[in-house]
Amino acid sequence: MAATEQQHEQALQKFLDERPELRHELDNLNPLLAQAKGETAAQFRDERLHEAFEAEAERLGLFAWELTLQLTAATPEDYEAQRLNVHREVAEMAGMDWLDYCELYGLIP
Repeated sequence: MAATEQQHEQALQKFLDERPELRHELDNLNPLLAQAKGETAAQFRDERLHEAFEAEAERLGLFAWELTLQLTAATPEDYEAQRLNVHREVAEMAGMDWLDYCELYGLIP
């Protein structure tokens, strides 16, 4: 199953906890930038956090949901099992053969 909203929130918190420089940057955003976008300071901050999270996932060659699983899984084995389960769900939803899907995404089933 895909990562839950609760898992994603936990992953964002861990991501932020591991990056004090990002936390400092987010805590000191210019409130006028938020106002210019018609957002509250909290909405603007959350948007920047999500952008940083997605950029890190991309840098690692992962989907954001994979980074969420990686940051919240109890063990590397648990991460791999959850990751493959989600990929299997995606393949099924796309109507793709599992082995073809694995080849397309470089997965080892």
